[in-house]
Amino acid sequence: MDAFKRINVTQAQQLCADGAVMVDIRDHESFAGGHPVGAIHLDNQSLAEFIAQADLDVPTIVICYHGHSSQSAAAYLHSQDFSDLYSMDGGFEEWRHALPELVERSAE
Repeated sequence: MDAFKRINVTQAQQLCADGAVMVDIRDHESFAGGHPVGAIHLDNQSLAEFIAQADLDVPTIVICYHGHSSQSAAAYLHSQDFSDLYSMDGGFEEWRHALPELVERSAE
């Protein structure tokens, strides 16, 4: 099996509606400024805890700015025994343009 699948924003939205977990690997400030509704911010400080608490069989979608860094992050999660991984092409920029009603800001 491939380490992860590349999907578009429509497929990602459907997976989220069906219970997938979305992790956003952008920097803290970018995440706070806007991210997909329900997305989890994942960075070097939160990675170990996320992996320890995750259900490795739940579909997990990784997003970044434009869909490039998320591929490396998805491959890494695969190496940590996640079984159903996706990297979203176009990243948050694509999500923001396609689904502005599904963008939220962090309360700070």
